[in-house]
Amino acid sequence: MQRWKLTVEYDGRPFVGWQRQDNGPSVQQNLEEAVFRLSGETVRVHGSGRTDAGVHALGQVCHFDLEKPFTGLKLRDALNFHLKPAPIAVREVEAVDERFHARLTSIGRSYVYRIVNRRAPLALDAGRAWHVTRPLNAEAMHEAAQVLVGAHDFTSFRAALCQAKSPLKTLDRLDVERVGEELRIHAAARSFLHHQVRNMVGTLELVGAGKWTAADLRAALEARDRSKAGPTCPPDGLYFVAARY
Repeated sequence: MQRWKLTVEYDGRPFVGWQRQDNGPSVQQNLEEAVFRLSGETVRVHGSGRTDAGVHALGQVCHFDLEKPFTGLKLRDALNFHLKPAPIAVREVEAVDERFHARLTSIGRSYVYRIVNRRAPLALDAGRAWHVTRPLNAEAMHEAAQVLVGAHDFTSFRAALCQAKSPLKTLDRLDVERVGEELRIHAAARSFLHHQVRNMVGTLELVGAGKWTAADLRAALEARDRSKAGPTCPPDGLYFVAARY
């Protein structure tokens, strides 16, 4: 039995999310079915983190155990063949020992959120970025974002259905940069609460639009009340970038 570590990218639009569900296709389901088609083995694919419906990945990490022998290159190419036409690509495959676990041994995860800030509609990035037409001040957003960096109770930025045992998280990074018409919000932490990144970005957008100040953001954080923070932004612009081990 060999444990395989995969690095996967995907377009999240056709999926109900990473996790297998009854209400539609998931990334996990597609990977498990691809493994079955190439090997005849029923496996459980474990991801480093769940992504919601419509959320994308540049470097999702997952693992599974397989009895049939493969080389890494052959397994990668075979999986990509059997994943067609789903918008999922296995970028890397690595043989690891049984101590590796995509979720349990991860020491950090990072995301990027893309906002395209312009009046003109999106032709190429529709569904892959949040289209915000009102002008946004990226510098003000970055300055306010630093309020959230560090160890905090993130109840105000936690989804009502979040299953985490505690709202306490340590945010290692929350940076906002502008690249032409695009704003990129980079977030990194050991782990995140459900919708935490999207709720933080939705709140920072209010700062960028001049509706909120950094002081308002701090007050929302300290309120420990979801209704005191900004809206949940769309899944379109969120990308799982990487998991660290």
